[in-house]
Parts: sequence; C-alpha cells; structure tokens
Amino acid sequence: QVQLVESGGGLVQAGGSLRLSCAASGSIGSINAMGWYRQAPGKQRELVARIFSGGTTNFNDSVKGRFTISRDNAKNTVYLQMNSLKPEDTAVYFCYLLDSTRSYWGQGTQVTVSS
Repeated sequence: QVQLVESGGGLVQAGGSLRLSCAASGSIGSINAMGWYRQAPGKQRELVARIFSGGTTNFNDSVKGRFTISRDNAKNTVYLQMNSLKPEDTAVYFCYLLDSTRSYWGQGTQVTVSS
C-alpha cells in the first residue's frame, strides 16, 4: 500500500504564494507520474499539474506561468509552487501518484485565496 501525505496548504491573499508538498511512502513500485488535482465546491476535480517519470510536465491552462511542479525522486516527494494566486485557485488540492498498476490519492489540503 502507498500513502501520500500532503502539506503546505493554507490561507493567502491574492497575489501571494504557497508551496505544497506531497511525500509518498509504503510499497512504492515504479512511479509513472505524480501530481496535483484540485476540487472547488460544486465543481469537478480537475488536473492542476503533473510530472512524469521522464520529467515531462502538464499544466492546467489556468495555472500556466504561475505554478511550477517539481519532484525529488530520492524522497518520492512532489512539490507544487503556486505564485500569483487568485481567488479562483481556492480549492482542496489532492496529491496523486500513478504507478504501473493503479493511482493513489492523498487526503487533500485546503488552499484558500482571499481577494
């Protein structure tokens, strides 16, 4: 079993920054990708950013140029640096990991951006 522990959420004013971290532990096999999704109240969960094992990254169009994603392979940890935050970025952010057989999800961390 794989466990994902997220940290770094919180309350920030518009224009501010936050850094989310997600550490994976347990029976980790070959990791294909790690990343972040988010879900705002009344909305579907959507991809924010992900990074594949080879280093390729994908971003939601709404965060391009503001968010960056990185990964420390030695620590099985993925980071999401969020800059120039907007009120519409307010959501619960979920870490996810995709290995060769299935995906795993963290419990989620709340990010609230005040205007």
